[in-house]
Amino acid sequence: MPAYLLLVFAILSRVVPHAGLWNFTAVGGALLYFGARRSWREMLAPLAALMATDYALTVFVYHYAFAWQSYVAQWAWYVAAMALGWILLRTQTTFARVAAGVVLGPTSFFLMSNFGVWATGGMYPRTFSGLIACYIAAIPFSLRNDLVSTAIVAGLAFGVPVLVRRLSRPQAVPSAS
Repeated sequence: MPAYLLLVFAILSRVVPHAGLWNFTAVGGALLYFGARRSWREMLAPLAALMATDYALTVFVYHYAFAWQSYVAQWAWYVAAMALGWILLRTQTTFARVAAGVVLGPTSFFLMSNFGVWATGGMYPRTFSGLIACYIAAIPFSLRNDLVSTAIVAGLAFGVPVLVRRLSRPQAVPSAS
């Protein structure tokens, strides 16, 4: 159930206006959690939901024609983020493993998405210097905010259950001898 609640939060974080929190999205943290806590078959639901969200945003919010080919890399990243959660966090969830997922997930999306901007857009020359300029320009907007939002969401998703378990353990009562 918590994985599906995170999925709803991830979708809402993409659909609801960001109210000044530029590029805060719960997608990365939710996909890591989903991958760690669900079977591969159950991962089809978040993939389909996020694909539908991409369609709805493109057509109804941004008013562009939808071209599925433009989203293949992004959809592949959704699967890769869940696979990262599966590989890193399925059998053992530690602070170091969650931190690795928090860094690897957004960084891989940053590298992939901004490579796509450079390769298909007209903002940067198609040279190595243009690629580096594209990555540098995206750091404050894309990478930093995605790292922060993924850290918050994954930290809560993986940390709150640990905290609840620790707080609900019976406390040892000192004996009066």
